[in-house]
Amino acid sequence: MKKKIESIALFCGSSEGKGERYVRLAEEFGKQCAQRKVLLYYGGAKLGLMNAAATAAMKAGGKVIGIVPDFFSKEAVIAEDITELVYVKSMSERKQMLEKKADAFVVFPGSFGTMDEFFELITDAQLGFHNKPIVIFNPYGYYDSLLKQLALFKEEGFLRPFHFQLIVCATTVEDVFHQIESYEYSNDAQWVQEHTVHER
Repeated sequence: MKKKIESIALFCGSSEGKGERYVRLAEEFGKQCAQRKVLLYYGGAKLGLMNAAATAAMKAGGKVIGIVPDFFSKEAVIAEDITELVYVKSMSERKQMLEKKADAFVVFPGSFGTMDEFFELITDAQLGFHNKPIVIFNPYGYYDSLLKQLALFKEEGFLRPFHFQLIVCATTVEDVFHQIESYEYSNDAQWVQEHTVHER
């Protein structure tokens, strides 16, 4: 029996991107989380797509928890009008807490930080530290090049097919939730048992 998804961690840009199209999608995602009564975890910033999603979720009556390193500026970076802020000491601690707390993960458009978070999540899934859904949201073909590179890892023998299948994609906000709800953890239990000796 699948676990009911009660929370999602969002990884995305602290910038808005070109135009308003990415902002509108982040707002729709935040609104959908509230309407579905899904707790939204995110990086705790009042910037970019992070702010758009969190603000929309709060306006729609949802709950939003920000996990934020304490070295960021409270005036310039850290959100105030959300349900709860949790301060940590480092970016690594923030990633680990988001991974532990959330039931699923969604990767919106972003850049260095978003990719850092995504690759740690997917590596931990590969090693069997978690079996939670990871959905890449790929509107307007934003992640087409990334997905092509990931496929090349597999084609060239550096990534096993059952690890490649850990990644699922969506191109609409509605499909993000569908992919989460229908997610099947594809890792090979025998491979995990042979290659790891303890959980993180």
